[in-house]
Amino acid sequence: MDHRVLSFVSKSITPFSLLLLLYIFPAAETAANMTYKAFNLPTITFKEGYSPLFSDFNIERSPDDRSFRLLLNKFSGSGVISTEYYNYGFFSASIKLPAIYTAGIVVAFYTSNADTFEKNHDELDIEFLGNVNGQPWRFQTNMYGNGSVSRGREERYRMWFDPSKDFHQYSILWTPKNIIFYIDETPLREINRHPAMGGDFPAKPMALYATIWDASSWATNGGKAKVDYKYEPFATELKDLVLEGCIVDPSEQIPSTNCTDRNAKLLAQDYSNITPERRNNMKFFRERYMYYSYCYDNLRYPVPPPECVIVQSERDLFRDSGRLRQKMKFGGSHSHTQSHRKHRPGRSSRRRNKVAGGASKSGRRGSAAAAM
Repeated sequence: MDHRVLSFVSKSITPFSLLLLLYIFPAAETAANMTYKAFNLPTITFKEGYSPLFSDFNIERSPDDRSFRLLLNKFSGSGVISTEYYNYGFFSASIKLPAIYTAGIVVAFYTSNADTFEKNHDELDIEFLGNVNGQPWRFQTNMYGNGSVSRGREERYRMWFDPSKDFHQYSILWTPKNIIFYIDETPLREINRHPAMGGDFPAKPMALYATIWDASSWATNGGKAKVDYKYEPFATELKDLVLEGCIVDPSEQIPSTNCTDRNAKLLAQDYSNITPERRNNMKFFRERYMYYSYCYDNLRYPVPPPECVIVQSERDLFRDSGRLRQKMKFGGSHSHTQSHRKHRPGRSSRRRNKVAGGASKSGRRGSAAAAM
């Protein structure tokens, strides 16, 4: 476990709470190279589920095709996309992030349909934000529905472990009723569909993406710390690939009735419902590692969006800006920037089963990170 965490724990919590910490986050104490296969789901090869999105010369596939590395160097970043679109699903991979100096780097694992529905796209993000040496990785989750890019629903967190040392399983659950973001089997955030959300709840078929790219203009300290290419290549590795869901043609405007049974099966899975034990784990994580939440940002949202469930123990931690009232427990202060347009590699529209060829540089909209 990180020495800063141990220092804080020894001074600030009881022996019982320490045991709870280790129980909830065993990942921090596991041996090196341990692989997480959350929920014991069957995995696929790269060829069975993915194709290059851009800069395939910076994509390295393992000999058995069950893992791959995405590289960033001075020439380009790189990315992959699922071969199919899905009408709801569970998307997961064990990921190891770049090490050493990672300022300005963003690694993204997300679902989107921005290139099929350019003006009203849906999106679910897990974005990892690099940092300067000695500072922990940060990451954010976000949700867009029906092109609601001006109404980003981002939350930002600190890692409780070093994601560059070991693989951890990162997962996105998306059902007609709810969305859950996971690390290993710990839920970080749940969004339940509320009738008042309307089209803001993602409902159109999406593909799964994984990318690494240069976000020097905003990702670390508001763009003050940029990618330093003397440390290239920067590599992120993915394995234990899971793509579970109902495959559909994104050009179909009417939802496929063929997905009814598949979606019912998805909703019945263990990972689609948060047990009381996991909910306690999520509460523990959010109260100690979340440093921004849109639900508590009364400056952006004088009336919280309808899906927000205000938790008083969380509310007490945040100012009206959605930022923490005090500095993070493990060092550093935080500032919040307004959402703005950031460019990320995309792809041209295509039918399902069509493999992308060549590089694409079209931008897509995302949320601004609180890069500190």
